[in-house]
Amino acid sequence: MQHLVPDHVRAVPGPRTPVFAARSAVEGEALTVLHRAARALLAGLPDLTERLMTVLREREPAYRAAMETDADGVREEVQRSLRLNVGSLLRPGELREAARRCSWAIGRSRAERGLPLDALLRAFRLGGGLVWQGLVDETTRRHPADVRLLVHVAADVWNFVDEHCAVVADAYRQTERELVWRRENRLRLMTAALLDGTARIADLPATAAALGLPEQGRYAVVVVRLSAGRSYQDARGPAELPGLRVLWHRDRDGGGSHGIVLADGGPSAGNDRDHDHATGDGTGTRTRATGGGPDGPEDRTAAGPALDAGRIGRRLVLPPGARAGVSPVADGLAAIGDARRLADTALRTCPRTGGTVVLEEQLPAALVVSAPNLGAALAERVLGPLLRLDPADRDVLLDTLTAWLSCDGSAQRAAAGLYCHRNTVLNRLRRCEQLTGRSLTRPADLVELSLALSSHRLCTG
Repeated sequence: MQHLVPDHVRAVPGPRTPVFAARSAVEGEALTVLHRAARALLAGLPDLTERLMTVLREREPAYRAAMETDADGVREEVQRSLRLNVGSLLRPGELREAARRCSWAIGRSRAERGLPLDALLRAFRLGGGLVWQGLVDETTRRHPADVRLLVHVAADVWNFVDEHCAVVADAYRQTERELVWRRENRLRLMTAALLDGTARIADLPATAAALGLPEQGRYAVVVVRLSAGRSYQDARGPAELPGLRVLWHRDRDGGGSHGIVLADGGPSAGNDRDHDHATGDGTGTRTRATGGGPDGPEDRTAAGPALDAGRIGRRLVLPPGARAGVSPVADGLAAIGDARRLADTALRTCPRTGGTVVLEEQLPAALVVSAPNLGAALAERVLGPLLRLDPADRDVLLDTLTAWLSCDGSAQRAAAGLYCHRNTVLNRLRRCEQLTGRSLTRPADLVELSLALSSHRLCTG
């Protein structure tokens, strides 16, 4: 038998009136008919449950799969929902909230089990349709003259079904958000543990599977800091590494990030995926396989030869004023903590004006920043007399010595860069020798001068 109520009366917009309030003598009679039929349905609840189980099995593939793995659980859920919802037709004041709590629990449970929301809502609609048809059939069979009275409560019955669909949908979506947050937080914590070096060896296989990275791959760590006053909110992303698989982890202050770079050049373990895990504390994680930094949508793993740190550094594209450090390539996820510390050391050697420093290419400077107290003592011992000159004179001599060292000891090239005559450069260098007591022709003195200049720039500049 078809439903007695057309679709257009099933949803009444705006605030709902109390269910089944007696608004007229005719509606009072309709409620009597409804209650009588509802009591009959409750008396045959096991049969009604099996009928709905059959409908769900035949018409909802998602529920059919759920029944194959846990038929008793689905049956118990269906029967409890029917008992409370049909009971609410009889005793709304007593059972309505219990029925809502039941629907909420079903929404949470099915979200946790991965049942699609559309399938869940269709199941509730099917259940509502089955109950309504049962009310009509029961009345037709025992009191056929009263069937016409059910029209007066049809809108209330279907509004009740709509209300519970809304409850189920709200519970499902809230649970889904919680599950997404938990997953993102788990991946963020895994990434942080790798970078901190606190990940347990026993957990690395699970971490590799969750992050989609090979446990025994070759990795470098890139640390990027944005220029002062900038954060992730000011730019689409802090850096790009085109063509490389990178797992970015945003710093808590939002001013930079660490990237775990897969240096193998081949496909990563597991399925390619895209992770963007931003949390309330301002941190986040993102997997990228091509340009766009930590905030882009792409994820394609590029195949190619294995990379070294220098090639990774040359591929790194930074926004204006950003600074970056690149660690040496290390073997396996277990070595990422050490690589992160080396990347941080490389960043400390980076000029304040910005740029990328590959640690392997700046090891002397890295030694200086790793022991800043010793570096400061070296700068004072070697450059002390020079540093105590008037600022203008001091800066001219320091710039000349730095340019000469950068030009591999060529006074001619240094003069071109400083826009002065070659003899001017030589005169300034002789003055540097006199002030420092070091000879630019003695290798040991050159090493001291070079390290002292680096220390002055990095530790006191």
